[in-house]
Amino acid sequence: MSPIFSLEFPQSLATFDDYDAAQKAVDALSDAEFPVQNLLIVGTDLKQVERVTGRLTTGRVALAGGLSGLWLGVLVGLLIGLFASETHLAQILATSALVGAGFGAVWGLLGYAATRGRRDFSSVRTVVATRYEVLVEHRHLARAKELLGPVGQPDPFA
Repeated sequence: MSPIFSLEFPQSLATFDDYDAAQKAVDALSDAEFPVQNLLIVGTDLKQVERVTGRLTTGRVALAGGLSGLWLGVLVGLLIGLFASETHLAQILATSALVGAGFGAVWGLLGYAATRGRRDFSSVRTVVATRYEVLVEHRHLARAKELLGPVGQPDPFA
């Protein structure tokens, strides 16, 4: 682990159910001019959450691939337009956008067909922590507890 993410003999200062509460505790210590560079906020009990956002259909896949290809086509068209000797930028952009959209739609559909229906939905994933623990360098523990008060006391049942 990188030295910036480590403390010498870290001690638990407090445990919180959400990140905002942990951040608020660190901010309170900062306002009290505590040397906050001696603190870490550590997310524990990680879990992956996947939110299903919709059903994939052939039309949606083709549209998403086409839009992705369209942007790539516009970018390529701009690059070609910068170096073209004749100034037909509008024609170059239109042609490259259409070709890009076509290729994007075809590649999207090929990728979708390759899954053979094993994943007919779209989703977004994230990793979240169940709890957040504020750790403090051992030599600053007493002062941090004094400044934070009972709100920041570690949960004895955690």
